[in-house]
Amino acid sequence: MSSPSRAAFLPLVAFAVLALAPTGASGADPASPPPLLSVMESELHRAQAELGKLDPPPYYLSYTVYDQDFTVIAASQGALLASTQVATRRADVVLHTGSTALDNTHDESRSSGISSGFLPGGDDRDAIARSLWRLTYEQYRKAERALANVKTQTAVRAKEDDDSPDFSQEAPQNSVTPFPARLDLNRTEWEARLRRYSGLFRSHPEVEESAATLLVEDTRSHFVSSEGSRLATPEQVVRLQVMATVRADDGMELLRVETFQAATPEKLPSDAEITARVEKMAADLKALRTAPLAEPATVPALLSGRAAAVFFHEVLGHRLEGHRQRGDDEGQTFTRKVNQAVLPDFLSVADDPTLRQLNGVELAGWYRFDDEGIPARRVEVIQKGILKNFLMSRIPVKNFSQSNGHGRSQGGLMPIGRQGNLIVSSTHSVPDAQIRQQLQAEVRKQGKPYGLYFEDIQGGFTLTSRAAPQAFQVLPVMVWKVYADNRPDELVRGVDIVGTPLAALNRILVTGDTQAVFNGICGAESGQVPVAAAAPAMLFSEIEVQKRAHEHMRPPILPPPGADKAPANGVSR
Repeated sequence: MSSPSRAAFLPLVAFAVLALAPTGASGADPASPPPLLSVMESELHRAQAELGKLDPPPYYLSYTVYDQDFTVIAASQGALLASTQVATRRADVVLHTGSTALDNTHDESRSSGISSGFLPGGDDRDAIARSLWRLTYEQYRKAERALANVKTQTAVRAKEDDDSPDFSQEAPQNSVTPFPARLDLNRTEWEARLRRYSGLFRSHPEVEESAATLLVEDTRSHFVSSEGSRLATPEQVVRLQVMATVRADDGMELLRVETFQAATPEKLPSDAEITARVEKMAADLKALRTAPLAEPATVPALLSGRAAAVFFHEVLGHRLEGHRQRGDDEGQTFTRKVNQAVLPDFLSVADDPTLRQLNGVELAGWYRFDDEGIPARRVEVIQKGILKNFLMSRIPVKNFSQSNGHGRSQGGLMPIGRQGNLIVSSTHSVPDAQIRQQLQAEVRKQGKPYGLYFEDIQGGFTLTSRAAPQAFQVLPVMVWKVYADNRPDELVRGVDIVGTPLAALNRILVTGDTQAVFNGICGAESGQVPVAAAAPAMLFSEIEVQKRAHEHMRPPILPPPGADKAPANGVSR
């Protein structure tokens, strides 16, 4: 979600790249410093000198250029939907005018700091420079108008609670990482594999929609700024996603998604492992379709590691993002709680975008530099339950004047403080094999009819604006009633975890001993960025759940064609 008061955490989705328009690709030698950097530096210095003669002059200017190659393969029902390669070159021009104390990006004018557009491919210096010149002047005019409005608004409004500057002063960075060779993908092999994965659902007539998608993303980022920063950084990632839906008799649509991520295609899980996960998805959906609806309740609950990771991302992580500590619109749940307890003393939380893997799992929130050219840094936000820090971009807040490498954005949007890899650790844990028994003991202690075990989760969202309830909603997929008398667990559907952060976070009793990872896409004001969260399983003394809203569209009356004769390998002949 992209509204200022709402952020969402969802599984990684690869489909959006199909909308990109192709342009020329860069022909730079991967073993040498990219010539594009020198073109960008020359034009930036020229623009800085010429615009500096105007009133008001810009005090900060940066160019970011992304050379991106994408390969997208998508299949459904055992047949190929798309198989394409796309190359783009896109530029972001960021310009601040006024002063660091008050500039054109102040408060609600944040978006006035950036203009974006496509650049010519190849190494035609004049064509690239001319496109950057056009974007720069367009951005200057936008910033000039915004600054005038900001000054007017500041003059007529009461003094703000946090009068920190609008932009931090940071040391320039110089890092040119040699670009590796482009990722090599055997498209023919992967087309066959995706057809096979998607075709596995054909023997399950209850599945209405299904798809398997592979995204291979190869990005070469170039950054220069008027402060003297000069960066060239590669990023290569491969994501495989399989999704499927069914519809219960009451019209509720039920979704299962599995996402796999690696640095290269060869590092993805084996064909046998992916096939097993897809077959489990189908079995889960079949069981969910006939599972009873859950009722609203407040009961003891156990969250698996993946579920707890999403819970912390939503309930805690967003409220620790730096820019949410200032501004009249923000709820500022934790702004004045620095050096105070906000969690049980056995829990600590760090955000570490420098971490590429955890327990053998690739982390989606890894990066070398953030989107403002600041080095990624591990930040200990909570130590033994005590709040110590926030996730800072170059927007200062009271008592936190510098960035710590968490300024992130989707291309074309201004960076703000965002999560990268949120890691929860515990010093009060039991073996994972024993924590279920502790749930049953808590159910007996409270005299409740049952507890809930949240095995898997599809995402969630949270509200942080003070104009709305300071609430969150986490969207589980696989939820089980657990009985204290050792009756078999009962699968239920149609239930969401809800609550408010200050109450929910202090009901954690004990954790498991193994951190699990959830990779996803987080949407907020600065767009969609890849993130990861990791946490051990957690036992809560109570969690509140509510019924999930759903449509009442009936399942299809006719069975899908060919369901009774789908081939065993799931691929049409």
